[in-house]
Amino acid sequence: MRKEQSLRRSRIAGKFLTYFFLIVGSVVMIFPFLWMILTSLKTLAESMQIPPTIFPAEPVFENFSYAVTSLPFTSLYINTLLLIFFRVLCAVVFSSMAGYAFAKLNFRFKNLLFALILVQMMMPSQIFIIPQYQILAKFSLTNSIFALVFPGLVSAFGTFFLRQAYMGIPKEIGEAAYLDGCTHWQTFIKVMAPLTGTSVAALTVFTAVFAYADLMWPLVVNTDINMMTLSSGLATLKGQFTTNYPVLMAGSLLAMIPMLVLYLIFQKQFVEGISMTGGK
Repeated sequence: MRKEQSLRRSRIAGKFLTYFFLIVGSVVMIFPFLWMILTSLKTLAESMQIPPTIFPAEPVFENFSYAVTSLPFTSLYINTLLLIFFRVLCAVVFSSMAGYAFAKLNFRFKNLLFALILVQMMMPSQIFIIPQYQILAKFSLTNSIFALVFPGLVSAFGTFFLRQAYMGIPKEIGEAAYLDGCTHWQTFIKVMAPLTGTSVAALTVFTAVFAYADLMWPLVVNTDINMMTLSSGLATLKGQFTTNYPVLMAGSLLAMIPMLVLYLIFQKQFVEGISMTGGK
């Protein structure tokens, strides 16, 4: 009896500690979002008050109207959605073809080309900004949607990610399709690609999140406010000497709408895409 009671107490203590740390972690994760919401409802004086106040004395909803009038949110929404759509499309299409080629086909310099992809993944993306900008500037393609999508035309991460997915498919499946008369292209389209649906969903999730959060490249390549994305447009609200933080937080809340809508629509794909990366 004593052993059973001690085991029961240890299980209860273990559950208590587990839930305690989960609750603490949840509070730590949620607190910045709550602070952003509360700050968007404060006056400028309240947002800069020391010691800081958590709740506003009186909610100020004019911050949202001022943020909308300060930035062309309609253009920013459209540019951001187009950026996400085309980067996801390019990542899925080109990475699927490249991943299949590196995983299942034999051709000259295959290992060398794949090594170059791995090298590109190891390098920081900032070193590619100058050459990419020079290419677009020489062709007068800056301040355009294509300029925003340009760095995402080819995804080294997507190629590596889907190559691993195709390598997990038994080669006997491709050989059976070849014996049935399928060409390499038909084997890829009709047999192999449908088997990587979960991996493609994961790549879609990561590409959409990375495109939405991209800040430096849109600020560099597009100087026209009407051609910026939500992240780069919000950066213009930050002043050189002083910043109206309530307006900035209000604009940040408005900028979260596209990703929240996408998450609500594709919630199942988000969860499956992220969870499948933790195990096979």
